[in-house]
Amino acid sequence: MSSLSDLPLRSDLRGLSPYGAPQKRVPVALNVNENTHPIPDAVAQDILSALAHAIESANRYPDREFLELRESLANYLGHGIAPEQVWAANGSNEVLQQILQAFGGPGRRVLGFTPTYSMYPILAMGTATEWIAGDRDADFELTPRRVADWISRENPDVVLLCSPNNPTGTPLSLETIVAAYDATDGIVVVDEAYAEFMPHGTPSALTLLPGRPRLIISRTMSKAFAFAGVRLGYLAADAAVTDALRLVRLPYHLSALTQAAAVAALAHADEMLAMVEEITTQRDRISRELTDLGYQPHVSGSNFVLFGGVDDPNAMFEALLADGVLIRDVGIPGHLRVSAGTTAETSAFLEAAARYTHGDGGKHGAGSKHSAGSKHSAGGTSAGEPTAAPVGL
Repeated sequence: MSSLSDLPLRSDLRGLSPYGAPQKRVPVALNVNENTHPIPDAVAQDILSALAHAIESANRYPDREFLELRESLANYLGHGIAPEQVWAANGSNEVLQQILQAFGGPGRRVLGFTPTYSMYPILAMGTATEWIAGDRDADFELTPRRVADWISRENPDVVLLCSPNNPTGTPLSLETIVAAYDATDGIVVVDEAYAEFMPHGTPSALTLLPGRPRLIISRTMSKAFAFAGVRLGYLAADAAVTDALRLVRLPYHLSALTQAAAVAALAHADEMLAMVEEITTQRDRISRELTDLGYQPHVSGSNFVLFGGVDDPNAMFEALLADGVLIRDVGIPGHLRVSAGTTAETSAFLEAAARYTHGDGGKHGAGSKHSAGSKHSAGGTSAGEPTAAPVGL
């Protein structure tokens, strides 16, 4: 049997490892920022009915332009967005890949700000776009001045902004997005995968779309809609952007079943999003109780919490795993990340964290010496390490 090294692989792919968080069967999995709440029964029944209807015509190719889905997504987003301004693909990763296929590529550059979503440099590599890793301010903030300075210095063709940021949960101001847009002639992408978990009344970057034809807002149904297994990501932008993406998309890239399931779920948006408040309640509970245990949780606008003050992330990861709770080492020294789950899952995590903290392995604190990561690390954050295991999902 041949090995990967025996194949005529692209030279820039040699020695790399595929993306992927640890997949382990445990009672409580809080490591990949899934919505762990089940889809409501009544909604699930309507989705099943829609799938049954779609399967009757599965011998035919699906609607290549997914018109009904785009109309449903436009209605959900509001802000006066028209269906022709909406695009969708198999998860937001494919949306971002298509953006880089259209606006990146050989001889072009994409700028992101690390630590951030680790698929960004991987997508850049896959599309032969040069990845530039900018840095952040204290507490993982990103100010208008820092963004503008990096853009002025590097002159990227594409700028990727994660709002709120993964894996840190840090919110991003509209002022920073405007500063990025005004500083470049290229494409500015705002990845709002976790937008529904921001505090009520927080304005979305969707409000900035009018008059900004180079601005793209990426979203997903994987998180707030509990649709991770369906793989449906989408974006809103000027209609010219969707025309550009038609040049690089594969034909009939969204299956009839994906389209039917997403349309049915969007018809129940209020019911699907009712669980968001419960998730943010658990997120805030995690922050409070981790603080009581002596850790330093960072401000989060997402469905997860990044917390510091961990002497040995590997030891805590392993101890919680042995206790039946899977969280994430994201490769930031002295930090771990946990997704907000159901009340019961959150309690299981907090109880396991307390047992670890009060035991022999639980020394921690703001003044302690932090570990630099572990074998479970989700990877480095520099542009030179896009092949490390991922920073965050």
